[in-house]
Amino acid sequence: MAAIRNVGRELIRNRALYSMTIPGVVLILLFCYFPMFGLLVAFKNFNFKDGIFSSPWSDPLWKNFEYLFSSGSSALKVTWNTLYLNALFIVFGILFQVGLALVFNEIAGKYFRKITQSFMFLPYFISWIAVGVISYNIFNVDNGFLNAILREWGIDKIDWNTMPWVWPIIIVLFHVWKSTGYGMVLYLAALTGIDPSYYEAAEIDGANKWQQMRFITIPFLTPTIITLVLLQAGRIMNADFGMFYALVGDNAAIYSTVDVIDTFVFRSLRLNGDIGMASAAGFYQSIISFVIIMLCNRFSRKYSQESALF
Repeated sequence: MAAIRNVGRELIRNRALYSMTIPGVVLILLFCYFPMFGLLVAFKNFNFKDGIFSSPWSDPLWKNFEYLFSSGSSALKVTWNTLYLNALFIVFGILFQVGLALVFNEIAGKYFRKITQSFMFLPYFISWIAVGVISYNIFNVDNGFLNAILREWGIDKIDWNTMPWVWPIIIVLFHVWKSTGYGMVLYLAALTGIDPSYYEAAEIDGANKWQQMRFITIPFLTPTIITLVLLQAGRIMNADFGMFYALVGDNAAIYSTVDVIDTFVFRSLRLNGDIGMASAAGFYQSIISFVIIMLCNRFSRKYSQESALF
């Protein structure tokens, strides 16, 4: 009872602060916790008439998982593609976002920095459908921009849409181009929190810009980098469906390298309408993501106790 009274006093004392958390808590409940009841569909013969709770259980209970794994190598391939491509997004995203944030942090021209930063932020607001149109006009075999340049140089046209090994590179480039501006702003915000007195002391000791960046900026930025990597690692099994479907579509010739779980499940759901199978795939993604985030958080805690999420 004493603990309850203490909680009540705390809520009353700081009611203004706690009231500001209500919208966030409601959103988390509506979009993160309540949808977890939908995981039951992965173990049921779902039908719209009976709903989630009244639909009969599958027999056997793991029946909805059979379709996902009955394809054998396809399930393993899309799992590998999802992990591999998302890992590339994280690695190259960090390299470009942190690198450009460090560069922009050293630029003295205030207006030049603001204008350039705004232009770099612009791709973030372009929809993936528009990016897909840009990709089509660049890599189209007959009228694409690249093949037009090759023709000018006297080189035969190349059918990029039948070259699976090229598309992981293309998708990573588009992802980096579209997300770098947004991610860079996050790191620039972290850089503004570094006390200028550290740099002043380093200059007095004779440290050049590179040494200041190496021994002051990057160590202070490391906790932010670790936190953002952990947040991205938690969704490493969830590919950006809009991006992959806009860039790849139904081009089966390149599925071997860029087909991910989300597009694989979407095609299967579109063909047979099996919602239970789609829910089973989502459950499978969640389990693997949970294991990965726990491992990454454990490693980050060994590196720095303060950088871990929990």
